[in-house]
Amino acid sequence: MVLGKKRVTYYYDVGNYNYGYDHCMKPFRIRMAHSIITSYGLDKKMTMIRPPRATALDMTRFHTDDYISYLQRVSPELAEQMPTYNELFLPPMDCPPFDGVYEFCSISAGGSIAGAQRINHGEADIVINWAGGLHHAKKGEASGFCYVNDIVLAILELLKYHQRVVYLDIDVHHGDGVEEAFYTTDRVMSVSFHQFGNFFPGTGDIKDVGVQQGKYYAVNVPLREGIDDETYAFVFQRVMRNVMETYRPGAVVMQCGTDSLSGDRLGCFNLSMKGHAACVEFMKSFGVPLFCVGGGGYTIRNVARTWAYETSVLLGEPLNPSLPYNDYYDFYGPEYLLDVPASNMTNMNTREQLERICRDINEHLRNVPHAPSVQMQDVPRDWPSDSEDMADAEEGKGSKQRRRGPRAKNTGERGTHAVSAGAEATEAVGNNSSGSNYSD
Repeated sequence: MVLGKKRVTYYYDVGNYNYGYDHCMKPFRIRMAHSIITSYGLDKKMTMIRPPRATALDMTRFHTDDYISYLQRVSPELAEQMPTYNELFLPPMDCPPFDGVYEFCSISAGGSIAGAQRINHGEADIVINWAGGLHHAKKGEASGFCYVNDIVLAILELLKYHQRVVYLDIDVHHGDGVEEAFYTTDRVMSVSFHQFGNFFPGTGDIKDVGVQQGKYYAVNVPLREGIDDETYAFVFQRVMRNVMETYRPGAVVMQCGTDSLSGDRLGCFNLSMKGHAACVEFMKSFGVPLFCVGGGGYTIRNVARTWAYETSVLLGEPLNPSLPYNDYYDFYGPEYLLDVPASNMTNMNTREQLERICRDINEHLRNVPHAPSVQMQDVPRDWPSDSEDMADAEEGKGSKQRRRGPRAKNTGERGTHAVSAGAEATEAVGNNSSGSNYSD
């Protein structure tokens, strides 16, 4: 275990996007979390960066050209005129074509791509992008409130320098879009803890372990409603210690969806804020580069409190439980505390059931070679000039953004090209994206 202070980079952009007033997804929660973070002064203890906008070329490293082209053009008015065409790409109830949807996606994806590059170049030990974590988006369509899968794009970036990446998902919903993208590769081990059984998206059975070269590199932990801090920690720590010791990744991407908290509008788990954050602290303790992104969470005052608290955990900074005054202080009454307590709901998960899950996953992981190796190849350039020029043209900027430093040498964990990570996900890995970091 490796403890202590880490170099933390935090991506944030002041966006004002709205899925619709009746929609349960509220991007506003990211601004609320940021307000708590700054009110505690945590922004002064980490590198805060405004994310570059991901270009269409960046997004089509995973998504289809037709889908991204549609996102660039779509508006509420266009969707009304072409309902059949819209339903091809955007599920009408879950993923409305709201004003600014493409810019919203470019900010989320841009932060995740740039954050992965920052880890690749050794400029940060931990990266935070609470605007990311949109794990349901598929290659050619939106799904489950998610339009562009920033997580897949970040992992593809990490695979340029790291032989193996673990994707960890503690959202109450199964991380189906990310699992599907890497289902045929051993370069990524996806691990999802989620509610299972008559619950969206309906995937994530413990028997789903990957196929072809990726067989045994998908780990699913199906849970029942009402799971609390103690029982969640029991299964989480057992499974993740086994995964980390067996797979030995070069980096971890952790989706910190907060709809697994008690009292969420859509979720049915019973985790407290501290129980949720204990998962983040446990993963930090391995000393492996860690990229934390957001995800679900639909009781926004609890989302904001939890992501702010988890930012402090990643920084190793204790906080006073009494919330300091911030822009949205009235949301947190009447107690005005940095806390999300568990409730008295019934835990439908039994110790016997959870022990059986742990045993099954342990047997599953016995099939994984210890720290499997991959063929070494040259590291592709991070910022090819054509992509950089496209970014300048798309954003209407006259000046070039600064390039990254020299490429890492092809040694050890660094210096591996992202070889086939599944035909559905990595065909265009070599077409690297543009988007340099700049301080906010």
